[in-house]
Amino acid sequence: MSPVPTLPGVTSKMVDTPRIKTHVLFSGPENGTPVLFLHGNASSATFWEEIMLALPAGFRGIAPDLRGYGDTEDKLVDATRGAADWIDDILSLMDVLKIEKAHVAGHSMGGTLVMNLVAAAPARVLSGTVVNPGSPYGFGGSKGLDGQPCYDDFAGSGGGIVNPDFPKLIAAGDRSSDNPQASPRVVMNSFYFKQPFSSAREEDLLSSLLTEKVGPDKYPGDFVPSANWPNVAPGSLGPINAISPKHVGDSVKKFILASPKPPILWVRGDADLIVSDNSFFDFGTLGKLGYVPGWPGEEIYPPQPMVSQTRHVLEQYGPFEEVVIAETGHSPFIEKPAEFLAAFLKVLK
Repeated sequence: MSPVPTLPGVTSKMVDTPRIKTHVLFSGPENGTPVLFLHGNASSATFWEEIMLALPAGFRGIAPDLRGYGDTEDKLVDATRGAADWIDDILSLMDVLKIEKAHVAGHSMGGTLVMNLVAAAPARVLSGTVVNPGSPYGFGGSKGLDGQPCYDDFAGSGGGIVNPDFPKLIAAGDRSSDNPQASPRVVMNSFYFKQPFSSAREEDLLSSLLTEKVGPDKYPGDFVPSANWPNVAPGSLGPINAISPKHVGDSVKKFILASPKPPILWVRGDADLIVSDNSFFDFGTLGKLGYVPGWPGEEIYPPQPMVSQTRHVLEQYGPFEEVVIAETGHSPFIEKPAEFLAAFLKVLK
């Protein structure tokens, strides 16, 4: 059904829910313990297939394409709700599939969604695994361990921080390596993985990346001019605005106070350039390095300490384990699946 080929043992179905028609990949027995896999930005459920197939007997892998991605029905993300559109979609899917509780694993933006799901419905989560998740305080525009905004309008986050050539090339289905800054293939190989890693499924993963739904109200979303550096502030539509600190709301507080508290496994690559305390996708880092002129300095707009913010929140939450996988970038579950599975399967058991 999906234009992206699936591995043998993975089935692809459209599932009608009251909120959205959702494209879902499945593995394992229908009566198995459910393990829900949430993908990140500029990817789809395809990224999780190898791990789905490696689940032990008695587990069922379930990986939806999130709203705005893959073959799921094309409906807008209302960013003013933060992650709530996605969380409501996921809970609706669980209801239709008659899943009361599931283990949940999420990569990158999907890891942020795992924490939001625990905040919204902790009793439905058996365990949460977050792989190189974005900061719970949102991506860009904040500083300090407690996620204080650099500016009142959250400048430096949202739809305006994306290189405009990248979504244009996604929309064009570009499979070349012609643009060293924005070709989807180059971005994937340079930033999703620690070079020189290259996936045997590079073409399928690239096809997955290219399924993201693009437009000013989709990806990257809208933005507004700002008097504050770097002169763009978040808008109200699309996934990158939804993960702006402007729209996080009280999700961090709800996560910390969640009851019950499912155990959290936090896995990250030691060489991640996307989510780190010096992210190459963060204007604080780019300004400090001189790549973006006009940087107002460390006190006003330091690099966002994304990893340190996540640790600070998890320490307040309670039961968590941090596992760092050496010589991997943003996607250690693809780069070193055996090492990822060693930690992940312990949590499932």
